[in-house]
Amino acid sequence: MPVPQFPPGFLWGASASAFQTEGAVDADGKGPSGWDAFAALPGRIKDGTDTTRATGFHDRYREDVALLAGLGADAFRFSVSWPRVVPGGSGAVNADGLDFYDRLVDELCAHGITPAPTLYHWDTPLPLEEAGGWLDRDTAYRFAEYAGIVAERLADRVPMWITINEPAEVTLLGYALGEHAPGRTLLFDALPAAHHQLLAHGLAVRALRAAGADNIGAAFSHAPVWTAGDSDEDRFGAELYDTLTNWLFADPVLTGRYPDDGLAALMPGPVTDDLKVISTPLDWYGVNYYNPTLVGAPRPEALETFSGFTMPAELPFGIREIEGYEKTGFGWPVVPEGLTEILTLLHRRYGDRLPPLHITENGCALEEPLADDRRIAYLESHLTALRAAMDAGVDVRGYFTWSLTDNVEWTEGASQRFGLVHIDFETLARTPKASYAWYRDLIRAQKQQHRNPAVEGAYAAPSE
Repeated sequence: MPVPQFPPGFLWGASASAFQTEGAVDADGKGPSGWDAFAALPGRIKDGTDTTRATGFHDRYREDVALLAGLGADAFRFSVSWPRVVPGGSGAVNADGLDFYDRLVDELCAHGITPAPTLYHWDTPLPLEEAGGWLDRDTAYRFAEYAGIVAERLADRVPMWITINEPAEVTLLGYALGEHAPGRTLLFDALPAAHHQLLAHGLAVRALRAAGADNIGAAFSHAPVWTAGDSDEDRFGAELYDTLTNWLFADPVLTGRYPDDGLAALMPGPVTDDLKVISTPLDWYGVNYYNPTLVGAPRPEALETFSGFTMPAELPFGIREIEGYEKTGFGWPVVPEGLTEILTLLHRRYGDRLPPLHITENGCALEEPLADDRRIAYLESHLTALRAAMDAGVDVRGYFTWSLTDNVEWTEGASQRFGLVHIDFETLARTPKASYAWYRDLIRAQKQQHRNPAVEGAYAAPSE
């Protein structure tokens, strides 16, 4: 399947996160995170992967930057570890931790690669987690302080910023179901964690701008929610799940309102004033897409399965398996048209309020160590679906595949491999996969057609 041409200036990148790659959990003054503590509990990392080493990115970042340069990537989305910079979550700054990100940014710039740091990719400093984590309003203010610290050091060389990553997953998996750090099982009492992450985002946008940063966005998971049946109960379950996973986060950021007054009433603090902060304007909006979710009425069984996680029966919705599609190693359905669907839905829902978009994550877990032709097919089909959304009027400026290398896939350890580059978790050796060469050639071909616009099929910008 040939990939359609994308516009001149379209940003091609790859992604990673600190906990999943860095290792060096106590090197150079880094403090523990909630995920460090959670991963140390017996059985939490299903395959026993040593998360204290991860992929060794902290010590081998130059090798990975060279791999990015070999791709011809325009940008690298990585995350800054909050406890590496501010070990206690507030107070003393760890100079050695900031120095590491200084070196990383310099290395990227030296290779002509845009650094695109995410300031929060789930690794809350342990002292803050133990004090309540995202259930505590103070965590939002401490995050804004940390954001300003990082920007003051790096803003002169970093032209693109991401505040937070996937607050829906942190709320659902970490605070409602207890499958991720911090392991709380609060169900709907987890909603304050959603509000405080959104408040942290808004406060961080303001702190970043005050420190001289520009081109600020955030990364939110989005996926179509399909209704499993025709009953009123099925429709109610699907609509509620859609609200909780998509619009509970996007609406406050983009409209300054929660999607439901009943939900707003459950949020802590001065919600009206907080929403003014949460909706501080963004320069762009990040979408992480993997697959749709099929949702209906709850079933009588005690437990249901959601991507390997258990779903309590008392929830007012039930997750169903999507059938008729190829599955990834994770068991996720491969539905490229779902990307077109969610992007056009965002465009219709928000109109002029929707800033330009970047796809900040998209990829698949596969077992094939090197000959990953199915990943190539996945990326081809999703880029074609992305181009279809753009042709329908959605303004998308860039694409970051998840991920550059295999990594620690949270509780799955090394068993779910998303990378363009294979990691041997015994030796930490890096070996590019077939998809790495394919992505390199794609980027090269896209840029070559812009240099030679007469090439058949090349994108032609509309005339003014």
